[in-house]
Amino acid sequence: MRSLLSSGKPRKRKPVIVRRVVGSSMLPKLPGDQVVVGIGYFGRLRVGDVVVINHNELEKVKRVSKQQGDKLFVVGDNLEHSTDSRYFGWLTRNDVVAKVIWPR
Repeated sequence: MRSLLSSGKPRKRKPVIVRRVVGSSMLPKLPGDQVVVGIGYFGRLRVGDVVVINHNELEKVKRVSKQQGDKLFVVGDNLEHSTDSRYFGWLTRNDVVAKVIWPR
Protein backbone atom coordinates (compact mmCIF):
# COMPACT_ATOMS: atom_id res chain seq x y z
CA MET A 1 0.00 0.00 0.00
CA ARG A 2 1.37 3.39 -0.98
CA SER A 3 1.51 6.16 1.62
CA LEU A 4 -0.80 9.12 1.09
CA LEU A 5 2.14 11.39 1.80
CA SER A 6 4.26 9.97 -0.99
CA SER A 7 3.69 10.42 -4.69
CA GLY A 8 5.99 7.53 -5.46
CA LYS A 9 8.56 9.89 -6.94
CA PRO A 10 11.76 10.72 -5.09
CA ARG A 11 11.55 14.20 -3.56
CA LYS A 12 14.26 16.68 -4.38
CA ARG A 13 15.61 18.10 -1.16
CA LYS A 14 16.76 21.68 -1.06
CA PRO A 15 20.32 22.04 0.21
CA VAL A 16 20.66 23.39 3.72
CA ILE A 17 23.78 24.60 5.47
CA VAL A 18 24.73 26.02 8.84
CA ARG A 19 26.06 29.57 9.13
CA ARG A 20 27.29 31.46 12.18
CA VAL A 21 26.04 35.00 12.68
CA VAL A 22 29.12 37.18 13.18
CA GLY A 23 29.05 40.70 14.55
CA SER A 24 26.42 42.61 16.45
CA SER A 25 24.04 43.68 13.67
CA MET A 26 21.46 41.00 14.51
CA LEU A 27 21.52 41.40 18.32
CA PRO A 28 19.62 40.51 20.43
CA LYS A 29 17.77 37.96 18.29
CA LEU A 30 20.78 36.15 16.76
CA PRO A 31 23.83 36.89 18.95
CA GLY A 32 26.60 34.75 17.48
CA ASP A 33 24.16 31.91 16.99
CA GLN A 34 24.36 29.30 14.36
CA VAL A 35 21.49 29.35 11.92
CA VAL A 36 20.27 26.81 9.39
CA VAL A 37 19.70 28.30 5.98
CA GLY A 38 18.04 26.99 2.85
CA ILE A 39 20.01 27.60 -0.34
CA GLY A 40 18.48 28.36 -3.71
CA TYR A 41 14.74 28.39 -4.24
CA PHE A 42 13.05 29.11 -0.92
CA GLY A 43 9.62 30.28 -1.92
CA ARG A 44 8.15 33.69 -1.46
CA LEU A 45 10.00 36.13 0.76
CA ARG A 46 7.99 38.10 3.28
CA VAL A 47 8.60 41.10 5.49
CA GLY A 48 10.16 39.73 8.69
CA ASP A 49 12.06 36.88 7.02
CA VAL A 50 15.73 36.63 7.92
CA VAL A 51 17.91 36.15 4.84
CA VAL A 52 21.53 35.82 3.83
CA ILE A 53 22.48 38.37 1.21
CA ASN A 54 25.56 38.76 -0.93
CA HIS A 55 26.85 42.33 -0.67
CA ASN A 56 30.36 43.45 -1.65
CA GLU A 57 31.39 39.80 -1.91
CA LEU A 58 30.40 39.18 1.73
CA GLU A 59 27.53 37.15 3.07
CA LYS A 60 25.44 39.19 5.51
CA VAL A 61 22.47 38.14 7.62
CA LYS A 62 19.65 40.69 7.60
CA ARG A 63 15.89 40.92 8.08
CA VAL A 64 13.54 41.88 5.24
CA SER A 65 11.99 45.17 6.37
CA LYS A 66 10.15 46.32 3.25
CA GLN A 67 9.28 44.76 -0.08
CA GLN A 68 8.21 46.32 -3.37
CA GLY A 69 7.79 43.71 -6.05
CA ASP A 70 11.20 42.11 -6.65
CA LYS A 71 13.01 44.71 -4.53
CA LEU A 72 13.88 44.21 -0.86
CA PHE A 73 14.91 46.62 1.88
CA VAL A 74 16.89 44.74 4.53
CA VAL A 75 18.03 45.85 7.97
CA GLY A 76 19.83 44.40 10.95
CA ASP A 77 17.92 43.94 14.18
CA ASN A 78 20.46 46.16 15.97
CA LEU A 79 20.07 49.34 13.93
CA GLU A 80 22.91 51.20 15.66
CA HIS A 81 25.44 48.54 14.61
CA SER A 82 24.19 47.41 11.21
CA THR A 83 25.31 48.20 7.70
CA ASP A 84 22.19 47.52 5.70
CA SER A 85 19.83 48.95 3.07
CA ARG A 86 19.88 52.29 4.87
CA TYR A 87 23.47 52.57 3.59
CA PHE A 88 23.57 50.49 0.38
CA GLY A 89 19.97 50.83 -0.80
CA TRP A 90 17.37 48.39 -2.03
CA LEU A 91 18.39 44.91 -3.17
CA THR A 92 16.82 42.55 -5.65
CA ARG A 93 15.72 39.01 -4.89
CA ASN A 94 18.81 37.87 -6.82
CA ASP A 95 20.99 39.32 -4.05
CA VAL A 96 19.45 36.84 -1.59
CA VAL A 97 21.46 33.63 -1.46
CA ALA A 98 19.62 31.89 1.37
CA LYS A 99 16.76 32.14 3.83
CA VAL A 100 17.14 31.34 7.52
CA ILE A 101 14.86 28.40 8.27
CA TRP A 102 15.97 27.85 11.89
CA PRO A 103 15.58 29.51 14.28
CA ARG A 104 12.51 31.32 12.98
